[in-house]
Amino acid sequence: MYPLVEENILFLLSIVVILVTLTAFVITVFATRWTTKPILIVILLVSSMTAYFMNIYNVVIDDSMIRNMMETNIDEATDLFSFKQVIYFIFLGLIPAYLVYKTPVSYSTFMIEQVRKLKYLLFLAIIMLSTIFIFYKQYSSFVREHKPLRYSTNPTYWIYSVGFYINATLTAGPVTISSLGRDAKVVKDKNALPKVVVLVVGEAARADHFSFNGYERETTPQLMKEDILNFTNVYSCGTSTAVSVPCMFSYYGKSDFSYKKGRDTENVLDILNHTNDISILWRENNSDSKAVALRVPFQYYKNDFYNKVCVEGECRDIGMLGGLDKYIQEQKGKDILIVLHQMGNHGPAYYKRYTKDFERFTPVCKTNQLEACTQEEIRNAYDNAILYTDNFLAKTIQVLKGFDKTHQSAMIYMSDHGQSLGEKGIYLHGLPYFMAPQAQIHIPAFIWMNEHFKSSLDIHNIDTNKKYTHDNLFHTLLGIFSVQTEVYDPALDIFNSTKD
Repeated sequence: MYPLVEENILFLLSIVVILVTLTAFVITVFATRWTTKPILIVILLVSSMTAYFMNIYNVVIDDSMIRNMMETNIDEATDLFSFKQVIYFIFLGLIPAYLVYKTPVSYSTFMIEQVRKLKYLLFLAIIMLSTIFIFYKQYSSFVREHKPLRYSTNPTYWIYSVGFYINATLTAGPVTISSLGRDAKVVKDKNALPKVVVLVVGEAARADHFSFNGYERETTPQLMKEDILNFTNVYSCGTSTAVSVPCMFSYYGKSDFSYKKGRDTENVLDILNHTNDISILWRENNSDSKAVALRVPFQYYKNDFYNKVCVEGECRDIGMLGGLDKYIQEQKGKDILIVLHQMGNHGPAYYKRYTKDFERFTPVCKTNQLEACTQEEIRNAYDNAILYTDNFLAKTIQVLKGFDKTHQSAMIYMSDHGQSLGEKGIYLHGLPYFMAPQAQIHIPAFIWMNEHFKSSLDIHNIDTNKKYTHDNLFHTLLGIFSVQTEVYDPALDIFNSTKD
């Protein structure tokens, strides 16, 4: 925002002064003979890690990112580990923390210390206010036009974000689930074939890397052979799994959704379950369901207890298809919703997300240290993972085709969020929504249906280029299953002319 040229040098130096004095001010407020060293040591250790992720991946350490970190599992955390991270931790965290620990500090009486603290805080405040006054013209525009720059300050912003996260979590109070859609019932022709819908929740897939969305590479060759209804203009609720997954199943749209509402209110799976006419199953090959599937049958596919396709150190998405046909047969005429939560394109170790026989685009980035790879190598590894997802989705369709004579069957695919691959130096995802690039929020979404399913929906007048969002999923699922309830909004149902 402010290039290092002569007219900006003094202002840039003033920012250094502001950040140093602000950090010192905050620490001083909480400094006592018992807390000073522990506070400094914790700040140094944590800041060394935040510096690594901010510098290498250009991410923002806000409350959503902190919630992601708190909800991740050991496998995902291991994917982010690197030698450079150790170097950051040792030289920016451990060594400075050790020097703080060994530095002798003498204290006076309690009252004298409080007077000294007040004098020091006043001194720091005068420096900050004087600096802002001298450069008032620059700071007035800085605050108005470049507010997102504060997200890059370390340690002040992560400290603020931790406080925000703790406040949001603690004030959420005890978990008391509010019921929703208790009046739900399935209204359809009794002679109609039962429905089976497989909803695949993708991970970190971006719309512009799917062939059928105009991507120049052939990343979805098998899906291109299928008769799919592709929606080209779909946007996510958030830029992270922790936000998007609970939001996409929630009654509350993006504008109203919050962590507390998502946690404390039943979602669309609960409403479908209330009908007692729909069997629901969630199969998980990511970290977890983010509390969405707490009240429905759940199977964890990140180990070989359920997943029989764990090869090359990874339990593969395709393993979630094991025994799926048997499960469908066992439901004896009931409608069925099966949710498959993919590992998909989870980064930064994209090369782990596919087997060797899907390494079509080369050379690939074979490290989680993306800064050590060219953008082309990162793109190649990412696209190979899309190619593997293409195979997984095509095989899911093949399973459903086995029920053409007995069921109305459909597969819905929708990613949770997109992914940055180094454009403008930004990697992965999780930026605040208002500043996130299209790559992180423009997601792929489509539906495959057999002929029986198509006949139950009016699909001829659907505008597949219209803008849709995660907000539409809740009401579309209710509509697809012909569920009648007061919380159903036909205006948000993509197929809002569902027939009985």
